[in-house]
Amino acid sequence: MDLNDFKIIKEGEAEILMHAKNEVFFNKTQVNNRDLSVAVLRSFIEKRKLEHEAFLTKRTKSAEKVLEKNSESVSEAAPNELPMDDVKCNGEREMLDETPQEEPCSVHEDIPESTNGKMKRELKPPRVLEALSASGLRALRYAREVEGIGQVVALDNDKASVEACRRNIKFNGSVASSKVESHLADARVFMLTHPKEFDVVDLDPYGSPSVFLDSAVQSVVDGGMLMCTATDMAVLCGGNGEVCYSKYGSYPLRGKYCHEMALRILLACIESHANRYKRYIVPVLSVQMDFYIRVFVRIYTSASAMKNTPLKLSYVYQCIGCDSFHLQQIGRTVSKNNSVRYLPGFGPVVPQECTDCGKKFNMGGPIWSAPIHDHEWVTSILADLKSMKDRYPAYDRISAVLTTISEELPDIPLFLSLHNLSATLKCTSPSAVIFRSAVINAGYRISGTHVNPLGLKTDAPMDVIWDIMRCWVKSHPVKEQPPDQSGSVILAKEPAFQANFARAVASLSKAQAKKVARFLPNPERHWGPKLRAGRQITSKHISLLGPEAVNGSLKHDDDVDDEEAQGEAKRQKTADPTLVS
Repeated sequence: MDLNDFKIIKEGEAEILMHAKNEVFFNKTQVNNRDLSVAVLRSFIEKRKLEHEAFLTKRTKSAEKVLEKNSESVSEAAPNELPMDDVKCNGEREMLDETPQEEPCSVHEDIPESTNGKMKRELKPPRVLEALSASGLRALRYAREVEGIGQVVALDNDKASVEACRRNIKFNGSVASSKVESHLADARVFMLTHPKEFDVVDLDPYGSPSVFLDSAVQSVVDGGMLMCTATDMAVLCGGNGEVCYSKYGSYPLRGKYCHEMALRILLACIESHANRYKRYIVPVLSVQMDFYIRVFVRIYTSASAMKNTPLKLSYVYQCIGCDSFHLQQIGRTVSKNNSVRYLPGFGPVVPQECTDCGKKFNMGGPIWSAPIHDHEWVTSILADLKSMKDRYPAYDRISAVLTTISEELPDIPLFLSLHNLSATLKCTSPSAVIFRSAVINAGYRISGTHVNPLGLKTDAPMDVIWDIMRCWVKSHPVKEQPPDQSGSVILAKEPAFQANFARAVASLSKAQAKKVARFLPNPERHWGPKLRAGRQITSKHISLLGPEAVNGSLKHDDDVDDEEAQGEAKRQKTADPTLVS
């Protein structure tokens, strides 16, 4: 192996050797993804320990209750026998007196021994599966940076990638060699043949993860975690709705909230695959960042809890004339006495025409309409991140994203765009602080979203939102528009209440009040997706990779071609004696 053909890339505590040619996929941009995954994995290991300790404590208490009941039953039985012993001799009486004392002791000794055998089992280090490893950088970072991690299995079905991964494992020393193992295998077959064996399964494919989800949800242990990335954003955001439906089972809508809808479509798809095996998911963290989405979900098995899935899914009705959207839940429950019945949801939630502008609705979904984050987890991850910021190369970016997520309203699906509302009415846009204040003064909640710096999540109904905008237009008049336009129809109605635009205390989030950066620019140019491994880099990839990367690759290819041509000429000269002078 000639090291001159390789470039050493260091990220976190791991180092990898990358060949000058595009043989194995590597994207520097995904440092955000890998840093976030390391942070979540650290929190998962800590939560896992706490849950195990709580389980042991619960088992101990239940065993003690059993012992107490047994001892009480034995002590109650003993006095009933004592009066019968008055007619017997002292020797017989003493023998009877000893028996009640020995029985509780034997119960006390037997039960804890049988339960402690299970309870005192030490929690094994978590096993991690990186199903699509490529260079193995992510697996190496897990092994070298996450304390308490067990075995990390890195898979790939490309020989060049597996060779590169094994080379990088050796290059990273004894710690990596003892924890990381690389296999040439189809990830789908491997996961299907290893059911419920891995505490963490990490899917980060080039494109859509849909073909891996069915086997992935079966490979995770109960209470384990599935980490999943999707980079086919054009499909998930409504560019090809029919393709999205065929891959994910949901139809996307092209609204300003399309990136959050993409997250919810992916979660609904994972839940659908899990339900086939009497399993269900609990989202921990769901992030849209750069050019991809990334979700972290825990998977549990429960046939009864699985019945709640229709309560977590909804269809979306989006007006084609204005920004009004409405959600229709798929299922509902009816409780009577102590029983719960699961029934279809009531519908439709909207008439044929929008009540605000009179236009038709597009229908999308179903999407995951339950919370997509666990705020306790987000707070824990953020605290852990700040405590060891030096160990995260992309600390600034992921801390900004997590800070924004921690301030989102957890129970509000999708969001509004203030600029879109103003564009519909052809009016000057109010500042975010003024609009937030009006919503808060009207008695509703409102927050930002990590997906879009201009997005606003609120529980205010659409008629209240449009009333606030009507009041704003009264003090900021607009030019007269054709009467058939959506904005004209909306403004033709009088507001049902007078909006109060006085600045509210909660109009700024804590991060905004402290002037904490929440939306950072890309650290360098051409920060985005990269070319698939194995494809030849040509001049047409300048917009994707940048001129420096393309020119460097082309120069390297020319040098290699020249060397090969010279070598071939020498071989021909040696083989043909007539060419030798």
